[in-house]
Amino acid sequence: MTDDVFDLLIRAGRLFCADSNLDEPGAVAIRDGRIVVVGADVSGSAKRTLEFPAGVLLPGLIDLHAHPATAESVFGVEPDEFVLRRGTTTVGSQGDAGADNWPTYRDETIAKSQARVLLAMNLSRVGESTEAGCLERLDDADVDACVSAIESAGDSVWAIAVNVSHNACGESDPREVLQRGLTVAAATDLPLLFGMRRPEDWSLAEQLEQLRPGDVVTYCFRREPHCIVSGGRVLPEIHEARKRGILFDVGHGCGSFDFDVAATAIADGFPPDTISTDLQRRHVEMLPQHDLPLMMSKLHAAGMPIDDVFTAVTHAPAMAMGRPHLGTLATDTAADLTVLAWDETIGPLADTSGKSRNGGQWNVLLTVRGGTIAEAAD
Repeated sequence: MTDDVFDLLIRAGRLFCADSNLDEPGAVAIRDGRIVVVGADVSGSAKRTLEFPAGVLLPGLIDLHAHPATAESVFGVEPDEFVLRRGTTTVGSQGDAGADNWPTYRDETIAKSQARVLLAMNLSRVGESTEAGCLERLDDADVDACVSAIESAGDSVWAIAVNVSHNACGESDPREVLQRGLTVAAATDLPLLFGMRRPEDWSLAEQLEQLRPGDVVTYCFRREPHCIVSGGRVLPEIHEARKRGILFDVGHGCGSFDFDVAATAIADGFPPDTISTDLQRRHVEMLPQHDLPLMMSKLHAAGMPIDDVFTAVTHAPAMAMGRPHLGTLATDTAADLTVLAWDETIGPLADTSGKSRNGGQWNVLLTVRGGTIAEAAD
């Protein structure tokens, strides 16, 4: 490469980018908030150079399902403190806002965060602003209001959040809730971010048959109230849904990740498409801190190859969210980067029921958002 002066030059023992098939030692050069040169042969001077010979440099991590919110969400956490500082440069909100509180969410969370925040608009007009289930009142599943809010939101919205669980819907008919969500999806040309109903109320096969290619099913590795494995195998209807183009997301949360379910599914050729935290307020005081690198470590401990783990928090969620310019180290894209280091001494790792596995853990060495270094977490 010809000599040049960059704002920031970062060298690492490994660069990994599933989008550009990059996997080698090298460097990323940044100018004006964008990647200008990447690879093994980067040369030139920089205003600041950082060296991570034992680190893995990835595109900025993407957490497809969490609860970033600074106002009017009972689950919300401050995105820069609890997301960006822990390696995630883009975070998706699972329904924190609906039509009624969307303007506040836009002004108080999206506009004021250094982290890139993308919203799955809640089908419920009240979003997650109350302690009650967001769809307990069927009238809150307002198709016209949801479509109007999405149309006003532009690129800030990537999906419609439709959770038909009993906790979300109460006595509302889950079939009607899903149909209203599908009506919004058709009108806006957006996917659903879908939470399933327990099968004794409505079979998983019937629910999944309603979904379309590109829709994302979250909480995929739960033990209960719904489980995608039986007898050591993934259910046929789950395999069939993936064949039709339905995507499956982890959504770990406080009760939605079981090591045995995850390991069984991965061994049966069914890894998650995307890995997400479902980070919420109840996680804030937990140790170790609930974050995306911890989820990556747990999926690796469950048997998922590490390159697949890297893809599931970079390129795969970028594509699922319709943002192919994210999750990549391609030149002339936003300089969103994460550098991780593996610590094999950390463990054991626990699932949401307390079962544990050894395996080590990924730690964040550096986060860069739009060319700016984010303050590291404590």
